[in-house]
Amino acid sequence: MAIKWFYSFLKRYRARIFLGLLLTTLIAAFSIVNPYLSGILVDDVIQAGNYSLLPKLIACLLGITLLTSLLRFLYQVIFETTSQNVLYDMRGKVYRKLLEEDFNFYNKKRTGDLMSRQTGDMDAIRHFVSYIIYAVYQNILLFLFALLMIFTVNTRLALCMLVVLPFTAFSTFFQAKEVKPAFKRNRECFSSLNTFVQENVSGNRVVKAFAKEDYEIEKFEKENDKFRDAQIRASKVWMKYVPIFEILSYALTIVLMLYGGYMVIEEEITMGDLVKVNGYLWMLNMPLRMAGWWVNDIQNFATSVEKIYATYHEEPRVFSPRTGGIHERLKGDVEFRHVCYHADDEDIVSDISFQVKAGQTVGIIGSTGAGKSTLMNLLCRFYDTTSGEVLLDGVNVRDRDLYNMRDNIGMAMQDVFLFSDTIEGNIAYGRPDCTFEEVKQAAIMADANHFISALPDGYDTIVGERGVGLSGGQKQRISLARALLKNPSVLILDDTTSAVDMETESYIQQQLKTIKKDCTKFIIAYRISSIRDADLILVMDQGRIIEQGTHDSLVSANGYYAQAFRNQYGEIPYELMNPVQEGGM
Repeated sequence: MAIKWFYSFLKRYRARIFLGLLLTTLIAAFSIVNPYLSGILVDDVIQAGNYSLLPKLIACLLGITLLTSLLRFLYQVIFETTSQNVLYDMRGKVYRKLLEEDFNFYNKKRTGDLMSRQTGDMDAIRHFVSYIIYAVYQNILLFLFALLMIFTVNTRLALCMLVVLPFTAFSTFFQAKEVKPAFKRNRECFSSLNTFVQENVSGNRVVKAFAKEDYEIEKFEKENDKFRDAQIRASKVWMKYVPIFEILSYALTIVLMLYGGYMVIEEEITMGDLVKVNGYLWMLNMPLRMAGWWVNDIQNFATSVEKIYATYHEEPRVFSPRTGGIHERLKGDVEFRHVCYHADDEDIVSDISFQVKAGQTVGIIGSTGAGKSTLMNLLCRFYDTTSGEVLLDGVNVRDRDLYNMRDNIGMAMQDVFLFSDTIEGNIAYGRPDCTFEEVKQAAIMADANHFISALPDGYDTIVGERGVGLSGGQKQRISLARALLKNPSVLILDDTTSAVDMETESYIQQQLKTIKKDCTKFIIAYRISSIRDADLILVMDQGRIIEQGTHDSLVSANGYYAQAFRNQYGEIPYELMNPVQEGGM
């Protein structure tokens, strides 16, 4: 199936490949001309003294050489451009499929593995298309044409040359059998090394913070040793077989020198015939000497295609129903009906039920691992519920167009990710066609405008991968501005103000109240101050809602929420904890 999938990309360029193979065939055919003319030169010119043929023979030799060089250049250009086009199509198709995959896929895949599919494995395919296809085809033709021409010289001499073929076939078979698992192991070790380097480059701050450079170097050396050992084991396979092919190719030379020379002495063939056969000898030797290398390249190609296809072939569990392109503004009514979700035989959330009207604010609080973020992931349909229903405007999210639904949701995630782009580009990610004034207004609402403006390049400042160069609070505020700029029907803030000070949090809370009334807001937080004014507060523990209500009712209930409130504020009367808040920066 993997090779069939690869062929679906290759067949788009079959006209080019056919032309390239046609030119390759012509070159293989022309290759028999020069040895043939060399034999005539020896018999008719040197020995017979017919020197009038010399200019014609030299002209033919030069003409064939120039024509062959031109055709070789043309077919190499054809195969190289074809390989780049095939790689372009395949890389684009695989990348689009990666973007369609759900969270389950990325939870189980390592970034380094996915990167190696798009780099090392893709390059093995490019090498196969740009070189191996025509090289193998050309050398098979050279071998056959040379053997045919030797038969025209002398049948017995040609049959002696054929003695090496069974040995070549057996050696090729056994090498292919041994080299495939070796290359599979090689690619796995390369992926593992790639993953290790990627993780350590991304986590370099943690490494330096804990002064673990020596520890990481030791781990890297182990991964590097595994990759080196895998490379060496793969090399040992062809090291074992390549000498066999070399011996077989030299055997042909010995056969020609001994038996061919004997036939000249016995006048069964002429000296010119021996020169002809000697000229054809390289056409026999080259395929034999290179067979081992080509087996390696072909197996490397096959292994890479299988790995890429295995990644591509995985279908997402979460996919959009075939409803066509839908673009509609949602109201924001949300309802959970007896929702359960479990993964890897573990219950994450159990029997969750609540209802929210458009424009209301919902606060979610609970201990770490209580399932707070999972509820929002189910609402956004990053995962599908195991049982129960999540309804958005009265429609099960499973039945909604996935992209339109998510386009109506603005989310500031717990794990802030900023792209290697300008601050303006990061904020405008959800609405790239918006104006700068809209970007600035979103930044003001997120209390980010003042520190952005203080930067040397302002909104044109380039931030590194994952927001390197910004503090945790600054990254959170840019993430919040990005979510606010979408003007969503549902706004999800997952622990968005945990890294900001109380004054900034108070300002942001005031700004959130100015968001238009039909925007439903979900605020996940550990601070009571972030959710105390919510219309509905959900208290979660071990995947269940153990309390729900308003701030006052939950404090009066004297349960988990009241205890959390006392832990954060002590026994201070509620009236003293509700001052008039002033915002604006």
